[in-house]
Amino acid sequence: MPNAVSSHIRRPARALLRAGLAGAFTLAPALAFAHTTGMAHEHGLAAGFLHPIGGIDHVLAMVAVGMFAAVLGGRAVWAVPASFVAVMALGGALGMAGVALPFVEIGIALSVVVIGAAVAFGERRWPLGAAMALVGAFAIFHGHAHGAEMPADVSGAAYAAGFLAATTLLHAAGVGLGLAIGTIGEARAPRLARALGAVVAVAGVGLLTGLI
Repeated sequence: MPNAVSSHIRRPARALLRAGLAGAFTLAPALAFAHTTGMAHEHGLAAGFLHPIGGIDHVLAMVAVGMFAAVLGGRAVWAVPASFVAVMALGGALGMAGVALPFVEIGIALSVVVIGAAVAFGERRWPLGAAMALVGAFAIFHGHAHGAEMPADVSGAAYAAGFLAATTLLHAAGVGLGLAIGTIGEARAPRLARALGAVVAVAGVGLLTGLI
């Protein structure tokens, strides 16, 4: 049994590593650009990186996406976070361009509720495409918020690289948490994952109602 569990963890961990490396290569040109072309780019990178981790709503949603991916397992470990990041980049571009999107704050709060509930109640019941569509539908709100709140005096490319990198790290933290939970035993792991998902969903209700 320990060998089987170890093998089960290594496979998605390798997939996550490959996805992380691919993301790093994707971001590398923007990061290099930010490093070599002045303070506006450096400030943009820092501002973009700090934006997702500075809001409890973004942090909860990003970590929950990673946990959801880990609970689903297999290709979902990298495909679900990747779909979120891809759609979030689109939302960020819309926000930077000043394109209005209604109900952004409500959409962000709902993402915490819904993705937390998916972790709590949806263990291995989601088809991969449906899981990717679910997180992608909420990603556009997160991306739009990041883009619309970009400081005026920073580089857009560096700012985008920053919030994409921070989001990827938060997803990785959620995946790591989900995989770690999977090592505690077949009986206890699902219960703990459901409990954490429920806590996230309740926090989302607090965000939605203004109590948090």
